[in-house]
Amino acid sequence: MLGCAGTAGQTAADGELLEGAEEYGTLSSELSTGVPLGSTLKTTANLNLRTSASMSGTIRLVIPSGATVTTVNVTQPNGGWYNIKYNGVTGWSYGTYLNLVSSPNPNPNPNPTPTGVRDEAIARARGAVGFSYWWGHGRWIPNGVTSSNAGTCTGSCPNCSHGGSYGADCSGLAAKVWNVPSSNNVMTTDSHPYGTIHFVGSNALWSTISRSNVQKGDALVYNTNGAGHIFIYESGDGWGSMWAYEAKGCAYGIVHNLRTATSAFKAIKRAGW
Repeated sequence: MLGCAGTAGQTAADGELLEGAEEYGTLSSELSTGVPLGSTLKTTANLNLRTSASMSGTIRLVIPSGATVTTVNVTQPNGGWYNIKYNGVTGWSYGTYLNLVSSPNPNPNPNPTPTGVRDEAIARARGAVGFSYWWGHGRWIPNGVTSSNAGTCTGSCPNCSHGGSYGADCSGLAAKVWNVPSSNNVMTTDSHPYGTIHFVGSNALWSTISRSNVQKGDALVYNTNGAGHIFIYESGDGWGSMWAYEAKGCAYGIVHNLRTATSAFKAIKRAGW
């Protein structure tokens, strides 16, 4: 039974769902426990896109029935609400009126056998996930992160405090994943030979490429007025959403996530790849 008048999915003349239709209803089994970030969903009715996960949130627009949307920011529903994007507009819609179309599966085999230098680089990056952010450093135990060795980071970097013996910042991660210089090839040895100020320029060890041609194991980097960031590209659209490995920051550590990159980032390729 609905708590207010109206039938689930019923719409008024202006496309607004009748009062109560968003708030009540049962999520499908495939959505009840959440879906991966970047999943594609389809609306089963004209659906309000709101500013927050609540009936009190302001309606930004009405998504037409049968339209496709993408999940963003969170992978679990907030009380039945999903954070989604439609036609470039982000907001919240109730999951009763959403069906799963497809989910990204960036790593169908959790322990693939490396078949080349790019796969080997991604395997190194994968081994770093879960370790802490550590300003000015780069070392981890491949596939060996535990609660006791992950490390901790507190504060605001570069004036942050690190606890533990393992972790990396963004440049430390990239250099270790790329094995640059060639002596930087032992994951458990602490090394931080370059910063983003180095990666942003071409040299004998790496060069700039078009973001349209970025491949698995390449990197995207920027450095502006002494501030910068670099991450390892895995898959996706070099100018849109892409799966990446990065030392994201003190509060996040080293992660594997779906992200975008502003036009300030440029793509670089390791020499020999």
